[in-house]
Amino acid sequence: MSSGTLILAATPIGDARDASPRLCELLARCEVVAAEDTRRLRRLAAALNVEVAGTVIAYHEHSEGARTTRLVDRLLAGDDVLLVTDAGMPSVSDPGYRLVAAAVSAGITVTAAPGPSALLAALALSGLPSDRFCFEGFLPRKGGQRRTRLSGLAQELRTMVFFEAPHRIDDVLADMRDVFGGDRPAAVCRELTKTYEEIVRGPLEELARWAEGDIKGEITLVVGGRVQVAAEFSDAELREQVDELVAEGRRRSEAIDMVAGIHGLSKRRVYSAAHNAVELEP
Repeated sequence: MSSGTLILAATPIGDARDASPRLCELLARCEVVAAEDTRRLRRLAAALNVEVAGTVIAYHEHSEGARTTRLVDRLLAGDDVLLVTDAGMPSVSDPGYRLVAAAVSAGITVTAAPGPSALLAALALSGLPSDRFCFEGFLPRKGGQRRTRLSGLAQELRTMVFFEAPHRIDDVLADMRDVFGGDRPAAVCRELTKTYEEIVRGPLEELARWAEGDIKGEITLVVGGRVQVAAEFSDAELREQVDELVAEGRRRSEAIDMVAGIHGLSKRRVYSAAHNAVELEP
C-alpha cells in the first residue's frame, strides 16, 4: 500500500473569502484534518459552507510531540493528512515543522496548498524594500532578551518582518527606536484583511508614540534594514548589484534606479559606478 500525502494548506488571515477553492476541496475530501484549533476550523468550514468529512485532530504547540507519530502512522496507512493553522501558512511561527520533518524522514510525500500570508501581505503593504528581507517571527517577551536580539539585528541590511502581540507592541517599538534609531522607517500592519485593517507607516520614533494608545488586534511589524552610506560602497560593489539585476532581466537603467533607491544613493552615483565599470571591461 502506498502512503498518503501530507498537505500544508494556508487558511485566511482574516477574511474568509480569501480561502482558495483548493482549500475547500481538501477540507471536504482528506481523511484526516490536523488543526491548530478545532473550533476555529469548524467556524471556517461553516463560513465556507464546507463539510469536513475526515477525522479532525487537534495539532497545536502543546500536542505536536504526542500527535506527530499518530499522524505519520495515518499517512503510512494511506490516508491524506491536511494540516492547517488558525491563520496563514503552517510552520510559519505556527505548528507544522515537526510533522513535516517526520514525514520527510519517513519518505512521505509533502506538498502545499498555498494562500494567504500575513508575512508577505505586510511586506508588500509596508512600502519598504521587498527584494531582500528576513523573517524574525516573535521577539522574546522579556525586555532584556528582546533588546539583546534587536542589538544583533542592528546591522541587518535587509527589511525585517516580525509578528507581535498587541499588548507588547508599545514596548517593542520603544526598544526598536532605542536600538535601531528613531529615524529607522517601519510599518505596523494591524488586523490585515479584517474590518478594522490599519497600516501605520513612519519612523520608529513616531510609531513608538502612536503605540502608547490602546492597540488591539493581530500585528505584523515591518522594519527597514540599516541603510549603508555611499562611502561604504565601492564602484565594484555597486556594479555587481546592478549586474545582478540585469541578469534577472531588468534594463540597466532600471537596475541603476533600483540600486540607488534601495541604498538611498543618488542615481548619478550608481550610474557613474556602473558606467565606469562597463568602460573598464575588455
